[in-house]
Amino acid sequence: MRSDSIKKGLERAPHRALLHACGLKREDFEKPFIAVINSYNEIVPGHIHLRELVEEVKKGIRSKGGVPFEMNTMAICDGLAMGHNGMHYSLPSREIVADSIELWVQAHSLDGMVLIPSCDKIVPGHLMAAARLNIPSIVITGGPMKPGKFQGEDSDVITVFEAVGKVTSGMMTPEELKSLEQVACPGPGSCAGMFTANTMACVTEALGMSLPGCATAHAVDNKKVALAFETGEQVMLLIEKVILPRDILTKDAFRNAIMVDLALGGSTNTALHLSAIAHELNIDLRLEVFDELSRVTPHLCNMRPGGPFTMEDLDKAGGVPAVMKRLERKLFRKALTVSNKTVGDGLKNATVANEEVIRTLSMPVHWEGGMVILRGNIAPNGSIVKRTAVNENMLVHKGPSRVFDNEESAVAAILGGHIKKGDVVVIRYEGPKGGPGMPEMLVPTSAIAGMGLSDSVALITDGRFSGGTRGPCIGHISPEAFEGGPIALIKDDDIVSIDIPARLIEVELSEDEMELRRKKWFQPTQKMSGYLGRYVKHVSSADKGGILR
Repeated sequence: MRSDSIKKGLERAPHRALLHACGLKREDFEKPFIAVINSYNEIVPGHIHLRELVEEVKKGIRSKGGVPFEMNTMAICDGLAMGHNGMHYSLPSREIVADSIELWVQAHSLDGMVLIPSCDKIVPGHLMAAARLNIPSIVITGGPMKPGKFQGEDSDVITVFEAVGKVTSGMMTPEELKSLEQVACPGPGSCAGMFTANTMACVTEALGMSLPGCATAHAVDNKKVALAFETGEQVMLLIEKVILPRDILTKDAFRNAIMVDLALGGSTNTALHLSAIAHELNIDLRLEVFDELSRVTPHLCNMRPGGPFTMEDLDKAGGVPAVMKRLERKLFRKALTVSNKTVGDGLKNATVANEEVIRTLSMPVHWEGGMVILRGNIAPNGSIVKRTAVNENMLVHKGPSRVFDNEESAVAAILGGHIKKGDVVVIRYEGPKGGPGMPEMLVPTSAIAGMGLSDSVALITDGRFSGGTRGPCIGHISPEAFEGGPIALIKDDDIVSIDIPARLIEVELSEDEMELRRKKWFQPTQKMSGYLGRYVKHVSSADKGGILR
């Protein structure tokens, strides 16, 4: 066992003394030592309940002869960080999460890991650590939040973000907004729609790194507690069988996960996160793979924010196993999972309980998947749009640009009524380096939607979007403005042309004019200190996953 290096031999007597201080007995030194990586805290709703799950995981480990050690990672709530300086720290935290797990586990020579994340950057951070360390590992995600109820309809945090725009435009009263605030998020769990956290939970299950049914078992559901105990038991089997993350996280597994994501119409942030996880494995996961699979994977689940269904609806319909059952003939069925079964074996008993929520391949919501990669003279290295959250009348759009060099000025213009039907809002210098940290543009996109403009106004950015964004919003534009990408050359009233079916995003300028503007462009001065100062020096572009090099 790896842990023998801290518990066996004469020279390890001091180490054993320290372990006795932690409550261990002599017989425990013959057992595997398991890291239980908790991300509990008291400010992130998706993580406030994780202590209960951790206790069940530890019981499961002990029941199979292991010794669990609980240790914590950080977690940032993207919703609370949104719209202010805090959002610059969200994506960079992913690397801190992964690095902290590496430091914990390597310093203490632990034999296996149970990873317990919930929200947006924490899930990929945990998966990156599993891929990097390659010791027996299993994930249990914290589970979705139940939807709230407001005026007889389902609600969630995106309902509240969009309500700000409704109040601004007179479509809702301030008193109604106050009432909505109190009921939209009724308890623990990751936000109730197919936003980034829940997309990553589904992707984790599709990758084979969590037990069947884990992604959609809700935070307050007894199923989640039972799954936590089973997860603790299962990590011991993985140690016994020497099943490692790199046996599971293969190229085939990534393609399975992408197809499930596309069928669900999930968050565009998965392009960043899956690429970052693949990088840990030396797998080159390019944007072309997402686009290739999007063309042959139908969109089967009309989930919020683009559709009416919540994670609760998906869970009742059969969850990720039911979605994979629909896609079975397209999937790589020999891929291994933490269940010690192949994907194909695991799907033998999977069924679909609701065909409205999980459509058939012959009657999909859309014939192509949820994510589309656009290129053109604005985005030579690619950009991303959630095609399934765009109304049909905006799939092709042409309009004058309204250019902003930061999110704050764009929000002020939107809420101030300065954006008109037909406009294309351009928000730049918000990429991995320029932001820095590639902030999410949920506040401006929600303001546009809330003011009733998402059917007539497009938004493009080198930043990224929340999984809760809907409308013709194109992000991850690469190269970014701070690196001199073409988005930096756009001026007010330039005509921007977007053709999602044709995978094109262009500004109607000649190459001579572009070159003239390029010669006049200069990189803005950026004064950064602390972690962000170090981050800017090493972060890659969005099309490479925003990883640190």
